[in-house]
Amino acid sequence: MEQSALHVGIIMDGNGRWATRSGHARSVGHREGARVVRGIVEAAPGLGIGVLTLYAFSADNWSRPPGEVAALMRLFRTYLRAETDRCVEDGVRLEVIGRRDRIDHRLRRRIEASERATASGPGLHLRIALDYSSRDAILRAAQCLRQDTVPTRDSFTRLLAIVDHGTPVPELDLLVRTGGERRLSDFLLWEAAYAELLFVDRMWPDFGAADLRAAVGEFRGRERRYGRLRQAAADAS
Repeated sequence: MEQSALHVGIIMDGNGRWATRSGHARSVGHREGARVVRGIVEAAPGLGIGVLTLYAFSADNWSRPPGEVAALMRLFRTYLRAETDRCVEDGVRLEVIGRRDRIDHRLRRRIEASERATASGPGLHLRIALDYSSRDAILRAAQCLRQDTVPTRDSFTRLLAIVDHGTPVPELDLLVRTGGERRLSDFLLWEAAYAELLFVDRMWPDFGAADLRAAVGEFRGRERRYGRLRQAAADAS
């Protein structure tokens, strides 16, 4: 049986700790982390990944030192400017999900330009979560419901995508967090209802295509029952 394309989410954690442990400024770790993204994006389609959602900057990250936040915003703009042409060449469709009213207008324009340039990409759907909070997105979507509306799961999923400036995607299959922490940190809470979770100790700047391959391999070896008994799940697959 042909396997459907996977939706994989990654919490790219450990950039700052990687840098400080090496005696560098935290900004060095963030730059190395951005460099790693290219290899992961290139490897993803060959591993059966159709949608890749990367957690780049949470709504709570605004509380970090202003200098670090400013450096991250410059890095995002630089990354989009440098990688958009490559995404077009490789057929990668790029979307940035999350709020946009709190980011610099130059970065906002860069995001919009990159999304337009890659909109027809037939290959990997790459989503970057920027100024993102899953709980806040769910609240915003709920506030958009009419009082006489009874949403279904599918209709609410579509609405959630709209308020996050994205398009509907399949539910999350696999969520990977690097850096050794064991929490979701407000990432894709609605979409991750039945996702397989994998926490790895390797810091994001050290995470590579081989690590992604191993993560997908472990996922493929797990049994997903969705609340059913083992035999019923096997019959439904």
